[in-house]
Amino acid sequence: MAVRVAFVGCGGIASRHMQSLQQLAVQFVSFCDLDEGRAQRAAAQYNGKAYTDFDKMLKSEKFDALWVCVPPHGHVGQEQKAAEKGIHIMVEKPVANNLASAREVEAAIAKAGVVNCVAYHWRYMDITRKALEILKDYRVGMALGYWIGGLPGVAWWRVQAESGGQLVEQTTHIVDLCRYLVGEVRRVHAVGALSNLTDVPNLDVWDVACVNLEFENGAIGNVSNSCMIPQGHLVGLHLFARDLVLEIGGRLVIKRPRHREEIEGSLDPNLEENKAFLRGIEQGDSSGIRSSYADGVKTLAVTLAADQSGRTHQVVEL
Repeated sequence: MAVRVAFVGCGGIASRHMQSLQQLAVQFVSFCDLDEGRAQRAAAQYNGKAYTDFDKMLKSEKFDALWVCVPPHGHVGQEQKAAEKGIHIMVEKPVANNLASAREVEAAIAKAGVVNCVAYHWRYMDITRKALEILKDYRVGMALGYWIGGLPGVAWWRVQAESGGQLVEQTTHIVDLCRYLVGEVRRVHAVGALSNLTDVPNLDVWDVACVNLEFENGAIGNVSNSCMIPQGHLVGLHLFARDLVLEIGGRLVIKRPRHREEIEGSLDPNLEENKAFLRGIEQGDSSGIRSSYADGVKTLAVTLAADQSGRTHQVVEL
């Protein structure tokens, strides 16, 4: 029997999940969005029912799994209510814009025992898996990460209280990849500024930030981001070990003494994460899920600590 799925949040990232799920054995049931037109368009395309009220959808429809694709400030109890009904949960990153809310969801999911996944799709890239295999024989000494690009067009992204800023909302992918490939972070020290985009209306997020990371295993790192480069520049993670450099981005570049190799990614990571989540539901095998909700909370904690450090000018311990 096909897994019955529903969505809360029907914007751009939700559409990507819907397209992936269309390739898999699921039954679309319902779609909820505060923007009625978006909900109706998704419902029409995937043969479901549209809602603007999540509680009404939850009461009226029967579904096995919920995709939560709302902005960081839009997590207002959907996960807890779904978990209480035994509904499995896929959550888009970041899981929240504050740690207290995320901890409440984490506890509700643990109590309910539902299958859960956070959509850190970089973990599902085949080049990431290759990097992980290579690193079994090396000790990473330094990590340098980047998210240097332009300013997203949605209004909520530009408001610190809603998005959490670029560190929390976009650069979270690179921080999460650091955790996945290097290890847990022990402390952070960050600086950030609104330096160039002061003329953009209703914007109060930093347009530049740098975060120094100290890992529990002794490695060090830096993750830098900027949203003032509309032409784009660099998004990725570079790892350094003795006699080894790995550059992870659109492709994997492997550099060893007198050897250089490039490997192009061939898998759709969004499709792969949805496959893993559905496998956890259908077969009771969650081993393919590479980021649980609890794991996503750990990444959120690092990015929030970095934001705190940048505002207090203090080193923050995790």
